[in-house]
Amino acid sequence: MTPASDHGHDHDHGRDDGNGLEAGGPDDLTTVRVDQFLPHPPAKVWRALTEPELIAQWLMPSDFRLEVGHRYTMTSPPRPNTGYSGTTAAEVLAYETGRMLSVRWTDASAANTADWTITWTLAPEGRGTRLFLVHEGFDPDDPAQMLARKIMGGGWRGYVMDALGAVLDRL
Repeated sequence: MTPASDHGHDHDHGRDDGNGLEAGGPDDLTTVRVDQFLPHPPAKVWRALTEPELIAQWLMPSDFRLEVGHRYTMTSPPRPNTGYSGTTAAEVLAYETGRMLSVRWTDASAANTADWTITWTLAPEGRGTRLFLVHEGFDPDDPAQMLARKIMGGGWRGYVMDALGAVLDRL
């Protein structure tokens, strides 16, 4: 499959856990995985992932700063059915310039116990970038988090990747 023919598609990626079972596959209720080819070089995709004015265009407004330990907030409309208050408390956990960014997201409201790690990994592919997203930490025993996983899984694969692609097209 060529990158151009793969544009706009995503795939669930599983990992072999050593027992021949897929961990993190489509049946892993604790994780959302997205794999997306973007027809832009990794440096351009990295800018869109790490520059606050660009993040605001495809994700949410924030006071993000690329610094391990930096805490920032993002706001979007509340989703009472999932317990989301509308304010995400986030922290930069790790990064490797141009290759990987890992952040922690929690709800600013103590009533919501969601505690997620979102990791973006960039890999050069042809003239573009293969972007991997791993959103981990959903609680399978919490119906609100399972609803959030369903909504966010569709959002990452649809709206967010489309919005990110549109931002990259304008850069």
